[in-house]
Amino acid sequence: MLKSLHISNYALITELDIDFQSGFSVITGETGAGKSIILGALSLILGQRADSKSIKIDAEKCVIEAEFDISNYTHLSDFFIQNDLDNEESSCLIRRELTSSGKSRAFINDTPVSLNVIRDLSNRLLDIHSQHENLLLSNVGYQLDVVDTIAQNSVQLNAYRQSYQLWRSLQSELKQLQKSAEKQASDLDYIQFQFQQLTDAKLDANEQAELEMEQDTLSHAEEIKTQLLKAGQLMSDESMSLDLLKETIQAVSHIKAYIPDGNDWYERLQSAFIELKDISSEISSYEERVEFNPERLSVVESRLSELFTLQKKYKVTSVAELIELRDDFGKQLQRIESFDEELEMLNVKLAQAHEQLELDAQSLTKSRQEACKPIESYLVEQLIKLGIPNIQFIVEISPESEFTENGNDQVQFLFSANKNRAPQPVTQIASGGEVSRLMLSIKSLVAHKADLPTIIFDEIDTGVSGEIAHRMGEIMRTMSTDMQVITITHLPQIAGKGAQHYSVFKDDTGLQTQTHIRRLNDEERLVELAQMLSGKNITEAALKNAKELLQN
Repeated sequence: MLKSLHISNYALITELDIDFQSGFSVITGETGAGKSIILGALSLILGQRADSKSIKIDAEKCVIEAEFDISNYTHLSDFFIQNDLDNEESSCLIRRELTSSGKSRAFINDTPVSLNVIRDLSNRLLDIHSQHENLLLSNVGYQLDVVDTIAQNSVQLNAYRQSYQLWRSLQSELKQLQKSAEKQASDLDYIQFQFQQLTDAKLDANEQAELEMEQDTLSHAEEIKTQLLKAGQLMSDESMSLDLLKETIQAVSHIKAYIPDGNDWYERLQSAFIELKDISSEISSYEERVEFNPERLSVVESRLSELFTLQKKYKVTSVAELIELRDDFGKQLQRIESFDEELEMLNVKLAQAHEQLELDAQSLTKSRQEACKPIESYLVEQLIKLGIPNIQFIVEISPESEFTENGNDQVQFLFSANKNRAPQPVTQIASGGEVSRLMLSIKSLVAHKADLPTIIFDEIDTGVSGEIAHRMGEIMRTMSTDMQVITITHLPQIAGKGAQHYSVFKDDTGLQTQTHIRRLNDEERLVELAQMLSGKNITEAALKNAKELLQN
């Protein structure tokens, strides 16, 4: 239940603190006193979007803080665990802060949270029924929610939604696959041509580098042969290289035993001799193999030209990338060949998913149909008490043309207040007072099933008076035996039934107009009710009537 509400610097409120009790509480006050301001502040606790214009003029920050008693709602512990929040177990503090710069922050037990998290929690703790919510009766989605709440069919609804999501996902996958199949089928000849062209090219990732080296060799064959011949002759000349080195080795060999570095010199000269001899042999051998071969050069240049042409055509820079493209074309061709098989398998999956969806939809529909009679019976009973003796109320469930996220049922509340008129959709036939009574009856039905701790009614008694107001008050008081009920009212018949009575008023004595609220004692309450009955000039009859209302 809502234990307390603190508001600072919001609209006409500088500082306001209210402590609430369990049971049935009423809030009264003249039109324009600021009751809607208090509800507006409380709506921020429910996660509604903030407007910096709501901050009191000249204030830097606005704070709204609500404390809830959650000691009887142990099932909320999962919420705190999932959102990594401190759980005080007995109480919960929700706070919103707005700054004049337009920033908004939300807290649960002093931990910063997003608006989605604060909405999730507050909607489990509090329901505010404002006057405009009567328009919800024209919303088929709201009517469906009412039926689902009474049906307690969350298990069936979740199972259906899982089947629905799978079915929609498979539909999307099939559509995408068909689109892809059609596109690639139209490109089949071109893909096949590209694949064949790259396959016929017999590509090798190392070939281009090897051919370019061979091209350089063949292009400079005469120069290479001339220079190699010259090098070979120089190294084999008796006056140079090997013979001179050989004589040097022999000279060192005679003295190596007498010099500290002699052996080292000898071994290094021997190594140099062997290395030079090998080089001389290799030069001579390679020189013999080198020949000018115009035919081979033409073949090499032709092959390189083919590779360069392919690279330019496919906008790549290497043979390796051409090979990668060829393999990709091959995979595309395999995919095209397997499209028929994939489509067939996907259609089978889709048919199975649709079959399961239909079963889950039937189960969901059955749960809703079973809830119709209890809803009809309860609402008829309540509306007869509320002064509509010839009430006819029917919950009509008809199939939708297609599956939706909430099933394939369309729910329509049909209503008639007269014997000689067939039930029609509520919004087409019910008057303002009848809608108010119907909404109160629906709220009283739903509140218990939803296990909601607190409900606030904002002038739900619009359009009624006298005995009907008395009966509406009785319904709200009965509701308060299982939950906290707070109602804002202008009717003394309802105000007299509250266990606690709060009055909202404006104070114009200072420099600024201020909105205040206070809990009335017995004497103040008697005066407040008498004023609601007769106006500012309280009569003896009004006082007597007020006393009777309180005694009852």
